[in-house]
Amino acid sequence: MGDLNQLEEKRETAVIIGLITDGVTEELTQEYLDELAFLAETSGATTVKRFTQKMPLPNVATFVGKGKLQEIKEFIKEHEIDMAIFDDDLSPTQIRNIERELNVKILDRSNLILDIFASRARTADAKTQVELAQYEYLLPRLTRMWTHLERQKGGIGMRGPGETQIETDRRIIKDKISRLKAKLEKIDKQKKVQRGNRGKLVRVALVGYTNVGKSTLMNRMSKSDVFAENKLFATLDTTVRKVVIKNIPFLLSDTVGFIRKLPHQLVESFKSTLDEVREADLLLHVVDISHSSFEDHFNTVNETIAEIGAADKPTIVVFNKIDAYKASGGFEEGIHSKPSIEDLKKTWMSKLDKKVIFISAYENLNIDEFKKMLYKEVRQIHITRFPYNDFLYQEYE
Repeated sequence: MGDLNQLEEKRETAVIIGLITDGVTEELTQEYLDELAFLAETSGATTVKRFTQKMPLPNVATFVGKGKLQEIKEFIKEHEIDMAIFDDDLSPTQIRNIERELNVKILDRSNLILDIFASRARTADAKTQVELAQYEYLLPRLTRMWTHLERQKGGIGMRGPGETQIETDRRIIKDKISRLKAKLEKIDKQKKVQRGNRGKLVRVALVGYTNVGKSTLMNRMSKSDVFAENKLFATLDTTVRKVVIKNIPFLLSDTVGFIRKLPHQLVESFKSTLDEVREADLLLHVVDISHSSFEDHFNTVNETIAEIGAADKPTIVVFNKIDAYKASGGFEEGIHSKPSIEDLKKTWMSKLDKKVIFISAYENLNIDEFKKMLYKEVRQIHITRFPYNDFLYQEYE
């Protein structure tokens, strides 16, 4: 019986593969692969080994060179690896060629992220968004693995004269995409009505890279129980809570985390989630200061915010997880490895052209200062909406 349980708990094993191309340093490639390994871990796979190769551009046929592919093949065979995960999107030709050579499951970064989203989707809305993104990703990549699709509709009357299997599958997927888009349009309209029904209350949206502690901060602010764990994309559905600081109520929403190389299909299908950001009065950009690549994550989120047209919104940058932050230079001599909030205020972080605060949501550090800052920002917006209530507003003590 014990052996059976061990068998059921056996995780799939993976090798991960990345390229050091022109304009991408080896250090940056390793950071990408660290994140890819975390993605694999989140999806339930164990990374056994990583492979990198220096090339000006990916090989159009096999992504990596033939020698490197042979090296990967030998390792996979020797260690009985279940899958190979590539850090960049693969073309249909590359997938076909690599699959033929390695004879294991082949995934690329987008495919893996979509898989995680699919496992995390809980509501009908999130499930529809993920399903649409998956089909849009799969459409140009149809291979023999999709020859079963016509059976989902019974196959009768689906195949035209002389129509090949792949054409049938392509048509079925296009039909599914159309139906899912229509369903999402209906959901979007309902969400717009919901957002409209929230009245004139000030709306604050939490944004940030995935796994930076947005849900933990929301729990701290709203005393609600929003799902939070140390995995990527723990939150898919937008959660909205009414929060009151002193005597001012406002709406706080937690949105899906951003990530580098996020599949464009997901950005498109998660439009209603991003509308929460677009329509917010104030953004709380949460940054995990303890992560070695937090500056890169900070820039990625800013780029995504700019892409969706929300760059000019009032923003508070919330540097979170200060309890786990270790200094790595940039401080005055003599500063210990765990800098204080006063130390952090002397860095480039507090010289941004936005309001900045240093906290630990998990350890409840500097939360009162954060609430004070947030109150002032919300109060300012609230007064412009309800000027006749100005005498009611109190300064935050």
